[in-house]
Formats: sequence, C-alpha cells, structure tokens
Amino acid sequence: MITLVAACGALMAAAVPAQAAPKDPVSALKATLVAGHGVRFTDTVTWSDGTDEEGARDSKGVFQFGKKGIAAFDISMISGDERERVISIGKTGYYSGGDVARVLPDGKTWYKGKGGAIPDSWAQFLNPAEPKTLAALIKNGKSKGNSITGSITVKELKAVSAWIAAAGIDKQHEGIKISYTLTLASTGLVSGARSSYTVTEDGDSNMVTVDSRYTGWGSKVSIKAPNPSTVTTETR
Repeated sequence: MITLVAACGALMAAAVPAQAAPKDPVSALKATLVAGHGVRFTDTVTWSDGTDEEGARDSKGVFQFGKKGIAAFDISMISGDERERVISIGKTGYYSGGDVARVLPDGKTWYKGKGGAIPDSWAQFLNPAEPKTLAALIKNGKSKGNSITGSITVKELKAVSAWIAAAGIDKQHEGIKISYTLTLASTGLVSGARSSYTVTEDGDSNMVTVDSRYTGWGSKVSIKAPNPSTVTTETR
C-alpha cells in the first residue's frame, strides 16, 4: 500500500505542468515585424467633462510592417455622421471624408499630402507595434499578471515613438501625462491598450479615453494607395 501511495504521488507530481516563464513582450513583438505582415486594431474613444461621458469616435485599422518598423497604415473613423479615412504609405498621406471632403475639387475623393502621422488627438497615442515605445511603456509601468499599468508624458513618447514624433504635436502639449494599461496575450504580444489623458482648453478640463484592441499579429497585410484618378493635391 505504501508503494502504491508513493507511486500515485509521483504520478500526480508529474501531471502538474511546470510554470511557463513569462514571454518578453519586446522580443515577441520584434519576432512579428516582418515586411508584408502586420496587425489589425480597433479604437473606441470616449470623452468626459467629469460629469457626463459620451462616445466620441470608433476606429478600425491596420499597420503594415516594413524592414524598419511600421511602413504603412490604413485607418477608418466614424464620429456621429462623419466618416473619415487616412492611408499613410512611407512619407505620403492620403485623406478622405470629414472636413477634407468639403474642400476637395469635384470628382476627387482623396487629398494627398506629405508626411505620415496619427489622424488627430483622438487617435491612440500609444503604439505597441513600435519596439522602442513598448520598451518605454514597460519601463515606466508596473507589471501584474498579464497587465502593465503606468503613465508617460507626450514629451517622453516623442523621444521613442516615430508615430508620435511625426504627429507634429506642439511643445505646449508635451507635458500632458497619459495614464495607460496594456494587456498581454499568452504570446507576450499586446492584445489591448487603454489610455487616458486630460486636455484643458479655455479653462475647461476634459478627459479623453482610448480603448484599443489588437488582433492578427504577424498576419499578411497589403496597404495600397487610392486610385490615382481620385487623388488631388489641391483644395477649393
């Protein structure tokens, strides 16, 4: 009987799986950065004045990777009745819908401009598809389970993030502090990013919260420029 109990104990011990070592998020990200592949995401933006909260905008998009990080992105945005879309390929940006649509010449639906940047201040400032940005967010935050929580200023982000550096944010806004929570999948890749920050204008303070979800890390992606016949560099 003693032998049987000992044997059962050994079997039970063997059946308990060893605790897997946590995956390094930056290494996991770098492994997915293959040209022609990318990641899809959705953003939900809410606005609050401290009393009332309302949905400001919903977005969905995709990042395409190149040899040196993000090579292109395509984002569609819905805000009330407004529909907007921005495509960025290299250092060229294409914009349609919203205010842009109201100033385009007849027969044109896209405006072509220089530079690729986030569409506006209601986009997700944090870009977990950038290794340097992800490393900074991990360094500034505290890990607990599968989440990382912390805060970072716009100035600190500009120093590591091409996504933010290209946005042309004024120095007067560099002191804005962004609070964030990253959620990691079992692979170590970011599956969610929630950020919030306060903007003060004319003495009124409002909080903007952006909740993002990321799927399909490493899947094949192909972002193309709009049909040339629909594109213009002029406005009315």
